[in-house]
Amino acid sequence: MKKRTVELVVISDVHLGTYGCQAKELLNYLNSIKPKTLILNGDIIDIWQFRKRYFPKSHLKIIKKIIAFASKGTEVIYITGNHDEMLRKFSDTQIGDFKLVDKLVIELDGKKAWFFHGDIFDASIQNAKWLAKLGGWGYDLLIMLNQLINWFLIRLGKEKFSLSKKIKNSVKKAVKYINDFEDVAAELAVQNKYSYVVCGHIHQPQMREYTNKNGSCLYLNSGDWIENLTALEYDEEEWKLVHYENKQMEAFAEQNEEFEMNIDLEGLQTSFMTNQLLKPLKRS
Repeated sequence: MKKRTVELVVISDVHLGTYGCQAKELLNYLNSIKPKTLILNGDIIDIWQFRKRYFPKSHLKIIKKIIAFASKGTEVIYITGNHDEMLRKFSDTQIGDFKLVDKLVIELDGKKAWFFHGDIFDASIQNAKWLAKLGGWGYDLLIMLNQLINWFLIRLGKEKFSLSKKIKNSVKKAVKYINDFEDVAAELAVQNKYSYVVCGHIHQPQMREYTNKNGSCLYLNSGDWIENLTALEYDEEEWKLVHYENKQMEAFAEQNEEFEMNIDLEGLQTSFMTNQLLKPLKRS
């Protein structure tokens, strides 16, 4: 099956190293595309919740796939988030087509696009990091419980159910937080004359036009690869919010992935890039 060539792809909130990460599905998606630019918009590796006893092969394959993209001409830009903030000490590092930054502004067909993870808006992270980390553990436990529930539902012939989505949609404060997050990001983008603002962090995939008295912009959020399994794609001057489709993307599973991993990754460069990404994990 032929891979889709895409000008720009954005993924965020993969949380490699946690039980909730859907690494196999993400790998299938990455194997289905041939991006000119890949933007990793934060929380790709979950250093906060890293466990030395848990970093399965499927998670490591994601890192290898990202490096394989960079070695074959795809520009890979890793924007740091709160769960991988330890990588910020290496910000502005560039090795070939791989770059590590804290934020990014680029021009897409004459329009400016602003990319950042979004944790800067979260007061709990800025002022009480221990509380935010505790919330991260709680979320991971909720996802594990949800996976067990869905295991039973599938065997009963019923549809999957998302506990966290149900909670988010039913708790007014959670809904307000998401709306406020989107509005603040969009308002700042308008102030700075950006046509697009692209975030992650809140695990809420979104594409919506924002307008105020000073102008307008398109707010975009790439969602996550724990519950929503979504990505943003920009091609031929158009943005799309892509949802993972099992039947379409599983065709790009192991056989294609193994072929990609067998390429020569130029030894020293690959080793250095992998060490930079995993160094904070080794110290944990």
